Amino acid sequence: MTTASDSQPPDTHLAGKVRYGGVSQAIRLIMFLLYFAAGSIAIVATQFIGAPLYFYNRDWFYAYIALTKQSFGILVTTGTQWWTPTVIRVSGDRSIRGQIRITKDGLLECDFPERMVFIANHQLYSDWLYIWWIAYSARMHGAIYIILKESLKWVPIVGWGMQFYGFIFLARKWDKDQKRFQHRLQLLAAKDRKPAERPPMWLLIFPEGTNMCSNARASSKKFADKMGIKDHEHVLLPRITGLQYCLKQLDESVEWLYDCTMAYEGIPRDKYGQDIFTLRAQYLQGRLPKSVNLHFRRFRISEIPYNDTAEFEQWMRARWIEKDQMMETYMQTGRLPGDDEEVEVLGKGGIEKPGKLVGKTETGKGNIIETEVKLRSWLEVPRVYAVLGVTALMANIVSKIWAIISISTGARVRAQI
Repeated sequence: MTTASDSQPPDTHLAGKVRYGGVSQAIRLIMFLLYFAAGSIAIVATQFIGAPLYFYNRDWFYAYIALTKQSFGILVTTGTQWWTPTVIRVSGDRSIRGQIRITKDGLLECDFPERMVFIANHQLYSDWLYIWWIAYSARMHGAIYIILKESLKWVPIVGWGMQFYGFIFLARKWDKDQKRFQHRLQLLAAKDRKPAERPPMWLLIFPEGTNMCSNARASSKKFADKMGIKDHEHVLLPRITGLQYCLKQLDESVEWLYDCTMAYEGIPRDKYGQDIFTLRAQYLQGRLPKSVNLHFRRFRISEIPYNDTAEFEQWMRARWIEKDQMMETYMQTGRLPGDDEEVEVLGKGGIEKPGKLVGKTETGKGNIIETEVKLRSWLEVPRVYAVLGVTALMANIVSKIWAIISISTGARVRAQI
């Protein structure tokens, strides 16, 4: 591919040099749009084909839609793998010990529960892509539910697909949102079913409400000053209303809350990731973070004081203080904290050997998994188009049979005449 000319002035952009020149960028844009559009259209068409199941058997319908959600997980995983490949470092504290491992082929495997609330700090627009890949690594990429702003539901094709997925759309006006929010959460809670019969569910929430940027940073500081509390340096103050309401509605139907701290390499203290690693910079110019870092920990929901607003607010602030401290550790050492236990490397026969230590923090903790966003098998890609292909094939067969019958019937009628 054509690269930026060496004769050009030195590029001082924080994301590094442009890897792809104008022609290559145009080609990358066209290829990405074609791939994403083709996959999205195929997925939405597949959803419409299966829509009649809703009136026949709701469980079958939701299981069918979950398969189309898996297809979208495959689509975003391949898109990330091909257009924005970078090093991924995954770690966690003792609460998830034994739940993250790396295969002999270098792929991440997460042994996370089928039902949970998933929260994270919000750095870039691409955060949710990596979280969907984490769900893929746990084989839960068909169980993701995301809370989004209402305007996104009307985006052609993609918005239709998200409505089929059962995503929760909010207008950010509580009087308007509460009833709809409650209805969706009650469906996800499935309290009328036995615990073992409840469908898989990963409810993704960004408590900060928006990604880190100058305006959000100013709003966070203003609110901190108003409340008389210390503002954070690397994360925004979390908003508790939405998360608290989710926990109240889900109640005992979900056991665990998982927290993810996300850090992108190459963002200085006084800068914001969205200004450096824009979608154009990442997908077209090849200006990528040198690494994406994810740290996990989990909390038992029954031990979280979500029924008391004041106590829950204190609990969330304490978690975000810890998150800010982890981000400070990252700024100083280039690594988020890791656990002391050795990482498992899986072979065909099970665990073969402990994984190598790829990074240590100043506290001496390490065992951070280093991997990449990658599919388990390329045979998963055709699944995105499988139902549409089979439907087209069946329609072609039926049309040919119908043509043969019509010709045969016409011949008999003419013979009788």
